[in-house]
Amino acid sequence: MPKVTKEDIADLIAKECECSKKCGSDCLNAVLDEIGKSLKAGKDVTLTGFGTFVVSHRKARAGRNPQTGATIQIAAKDVPRFKAGKGLKDAVK
Repeated sequence: MPKVTKEDIADLIAKECECSKKCGSDCLNAVLDEIGKSLKAGKDVTLTGFGTFVVSHRKARAGRNPQTGATIQIAAKDVPRFKAGKGLKDAVK
């Protein structure tokens, strides 16, 4: 199954905005950087019609090493999550 890469999206942005590929790439990188910075600062990012990026906290838990079967402790951590919005869900149907 073919996939769309970050470079493909940057090229589409450049074509749509009638600018250079570098400009399209810079724009995409700026958006992704700002989403990352906002999540790191604990802020949710909502793109109306597309979806919401949030930070979710995972509690510490016990796990198992699949090779040895030994019990290990998995540390608590924050992870990014994405919830698709109605517009994106409808577009995929």
